[in-house]
Amino acid sequence: MQKKIAVLVRDGQGEALRMSLGLILVDDLVDVYVLDRKLQATEETALHLETLKEMEMQIRTNCRDNEGMEYLPNEEIARKLPQYDHILAY
Repeated sequence: MQKKIAVLVRDGQGEALRMSLGLILVDDLVDVYVLDRKLQATEETALHLETLKEMEMQIRTNCRDNEGMEYLPNEEIARKLPQYDHILAY
């Protein structure tokens, strides 16, 4: 049975995005939430972000500085999180 997983990205952004991609290999639904800060503009994060988008994964953020991601305020994110089977915080 497919699980719903939310990955909350704060610190270790490159590792969190890489791990998010790895989780889809077991055919689970994975959504990524970049929280409280702008995603670092590194080669690693750019590659992972591009792959996440190619895989049509949901990428949301509460920081308006993050371009190309769906903006949601904290209250809306808090309403969505109980829908997940697992929540992984980085």
